[in-house]
Amino acid sequence: MDKKLPISAYLVIGLLLFSLFFGGGNLIFPAYLGQLSGTNMWIAVAGFLVTGVGLPLLAIIAIGISGVDNVQPLAARVHPIYGIIYTVMLYLTIGPFFALPRTGTVSYEIGIAPFIGEDNHFIKLLIYTILFFGISLWLSLNPSRILDRIGKILSPLMLLFIAVIIIMSFVNPLGSQSAPQESYDSTAFVNGFLQGYNTLDALGGLAFGILIINSVKLYGQKSKKAIFTSVLKSGVIGVGLLALVYIFVAYIGSTSVTALGLADNGAPILSGASKHYMGTLGQVFLAFTIIIACLTTSVGLTSACAAYFYKLAPKFSYKTYAIVFTLFSACVANVGLSNLITFSTPVLLFLYPITIVLIFLVLADSIFKSRQIVYICTMIPTLFMSFVEGIHGFGISLGAIDSILAAYVPFYEVSMGWLTFAVIGFTVGCIIASIKAPAEKKAEKAKILLSGETE
Repeated sequence: MDKKLPISAYLVIGLLLFSLFFGGGNLIFPAYLGQLSGTNMWIAVAGFLVTGVGLPLLAIIAIGISGVDNVQPLAARVHPIYGIIYTVMLYLTIGPFFALPRTGTVSYEIGIAPFIGEDNHFIKLLIYTILFFGISLWLSLNPSRILDRIGKILSPLMLLFIAVIIIMSFVNPLGSQSAPQESYDSTAFVNGFLQGYNTLDALGGLAFGILIINSVKLYGQKSKKAIFTSVLKSGVIGVGLLALVYIFVAYIGSTSVTALGLADNGAPILSGASKHYMGTLGQVFLAFTIIIACLTTSVGLTSACAAYFYKLAPKFSYKTYAIVFTLFSACVANVGLSNLITFSTPVLLFLYPITIVLIFLVLADSIFKSRQIVYICTMIPTLFMSFVEGIHGFGISLGAIDSILAAYVPFYEVSMGWLTFAVIGFTVGCIIASIKAPAEKKAEKAKILLSGETE
């Protein structure tokens, strides 16, 4: 029998969920979003919260109600081979391709660059990433709770520090909200929605959601209903807190253009705001906490990716995977933060739509009784549109194909044409499933009768 959880349990699990997604790197995106959207910040941040906060919660709930212990069995509902390919892409994206290198570049841009000047930037970044990822690898190969304990102390301190900056930004704003940049003038919500992809938290929710589920189970929740309820209640606390931080950091960004200038990414905005309100000491504290937060995240991502690939292909050891991923991440990190974000855009434009669709298919699974045809019919057209969006992410035009799709596919021109294709595919899949259902029941009944006659 499921135990009734006290409010304190929901609070603990909610804070765990918050910590899971509140990496130092994620703070740069709402700050930059605020600068770009200016007076349209509230509209833009609403879109950002859908993909940066809402989807991660739904991803964890999807893992919880599915009863699986990782994302591969969920993706395998489309096809076993698809399950492997998708999961490999997911772990590479939140690992050595983008999220792992980003822990090094973000911590450098906020924690080191403001204090050492811009000359010889490449050499300084190279030296830093060698040290940063060297420590990360050592901790990944020699598990220790020291960093985890430090992180648990510094995370609340960093949150408190950000809260102080937020309060001061309302009492004494950096300036007035600037006019929105051209792309945020008429499509602020959609641009905020797409910027939320950069957090990678929906992917992380699928990959690490089992940690939250296990926490709920430790409190005595066993049934799917109880797990769902507990995750939902805890999630309101965790993502609610995350949403508040994102909103107010975006506000700081929206008022910062006059005082700090238009930045290439969110790192200089956070560092500049800290110095403006709390002087060099505040800037140093932010730098220290961001470096620790990013190092903790780096260790977690390295361990998770190495563990998955070791399970998938045990020909190579966990240590080998950890070393390879770390070396690769250190190299990628040296392209710089702005370039790294730019390079990740095509991959995220491809990966996020099929991730969103997978999450909603899992949540709606009981409606169509887990029929594979629904997964296939929904995912194939979504994959097509995701591929098109990925090509657009490289700045490549498809000419006549773009013209045709723009004319007949709703939301295509704002990079959300996949939504139309997914809805059509889901509808077709459900129709096919309903047509096949009577024949399947008849075949199943005949099989039962036949087995009875042969006994």
